[in-house]
Amino acid sequence: MANLKLGLAQGYWSAAPHPDFVAMAQEAERLGFDSVWSAEAWGNDAFTPLCWIGAQTEKIKLGTAVVQLSGRTPTSCAMHALSLDYLSNGRFMLGLGVSGPQVVEGWYGRPFPKPLARTREYVDIIRQVFAREAPVTNDGPHYPLPYPGEDGTGLGKPLKPIVHPLRKRIPIYMGAEGPKNIALATEIADGWLPLFYNPYDESVYAESLTNMRPDFDIAQMVQVTVTDDIEAGLLPFKYHMSFYVGGMGAKSTNFHKDLFVRMGYEEEAEKIQALFMQGKRDEAAQVIPSELADAMTLTGPKDRIRDRLQAWRDSKVTTLLVATTDKDMLRTIVELV
Repeated sequence: MANLKLGLAQGYWSAAPHPDFVAMAQEAERLGFDSVWSAEAWGNDAFTPLCWIGAQTEKIKLGTAVVQLSGRTPTSCAMHALSLDYLSNGRFMLGLGVSGPQVVEGWYGRPFPKPLARTREYVDIIRQVFAREAPVTNDGPHYPLPYPGEDGTGLGKPLKPIVHPLRKRIPIYMGAEGPKNIALATEIADGWLPLFYNPYDESVYAESLTNMRPDFDIAQMVQVTVTDDIEAGLLPFKYHMSFYVGGMGAKSTNFHKDLFVRMGYEEEAEKIQALFMQGKRDEAAQVIPSELADAMTLTGPKDRIRDRLQAWRDSKVTTLLVATTDKDMLRTIVELV
């Protein structure tokens, strides 16, 4: 039975940052939350909000959930991590993810294929930077160091970071959905950031987590809604999940939809995608089964939520990332957990 840690999931911005995002992090720290997490899609970056928060907090850990591999070279990402870890006095956690082909090729202008091999190289280079034991090199095809291309000068040389890292092993988390990518996370990372997790049925991830270490952290974002109207309380999560299943990816390649299918909802996944592509988002959200939405969230009166927390304690999840912009909800979840 896990002693659940609490984190605050702030996600990525929409049109603008939430005006209270720093105050929310400060309140989470005051209440004893372990961490606060920032994300990026194709708008804000994930590091800058954590710099703002880190400068105005003292103890709460600062995590990216997640930064996209294709947005930065591995050494650039490592430099961001080193800087933020130093400025926060060792509070930083680096969450990484490959994103998907629409974003990688459409926004960053980089090729998407071979995401597992790219991730392995990326993490290895970052670990070399953090360790600062030798000049950083990589013989792999995705991020060769020094640059070997005939279109270069041939003058590149292996370098060590000028900065002496505050820690030689900054924690690395991976955002992963595919079975092989999750298994890779248990091998090369310190934690995993799932998108969707059902604590009542963990079978979809069982094989991928076979070699999980005892100290491996699974940090899952959970929507908490205190309400007497459970069905109405589940609706925001249904919209959230249907958006990923139906709209966050191409029709032929959508990793979120693939996960939904592996969970046993192939018929619903096809229907959600069809409705979403017809612009019928309200109808698509209603296809998400209430039983599933209820399992993946903490929804209902306080006593019901308190009872249903047991499933999360009994699961492999070790950190609950609460997605809220309401300070009262932070206080409520601390009371319940």
